[in-house]
Amino acid sequence: MTSSASKLDLKQWIRDVPDYPQPGVLFRDLTPLMAHPLAMKYVTDCITRHLAETGAEAVAAIDARGFIFAAPAAVQAGLPFIPLRKSGKLPPEVIGADYALEYGTARLEARNDAIAPGKRVVIVDDLLATGGTAAAAVKLLNELGANVVSAAFVVELTFLNGRDQLNGTDIFTLVDY
Repeated sequence: MTSSASKLDLKQWIRDVPDYPQPGVLFRDLTPLMAHPLAMKYVTDCITRHLAETGAEAVAAIDARGFIFAAPAAVQAGLPFIPLRKSGKLPPEVIGADYALEYGTARLEARNDAIAPGKRVVIVDDLLATGGTAAAAVKLLNELGANVVSAAFVVELTFLNGRDQLNGTDIFTLVDY
């Protein structure tokens, strides 16, 4: 499922940065959106509505920009917030999921008691690109026994086919490029 930001054009607050972080890449910078209270409220409200529509019982977010969008929505929805952190950032006991980066690998971790088995969880992150990080988040939450009902993103770079990595997980986005 893809939702369109019909009431507020979020693209006006997303800055294009050519050749970053390397030549040939067009980086979609969400920091101007984050600096605009009206845009942030709109994103928070949209994600909060999606949480209600999915029957979410918890909100998981990917370190670190996912936290910016997920935490206010979790609070607004009255749901627990589960941080999925980069390796080594949480105290033991943790479990993790490795994933490929363009030049190497990385790892997401969560506390082994982060969510009760069977709970309905929505993953939130700022941007869906190739899908590797989001797929690691789904894998990690599944290993914890959670029921991942959706993954929500502010932006999706559709030409990178990241949703293909999510094996049928419901995808919610506000802006597509």
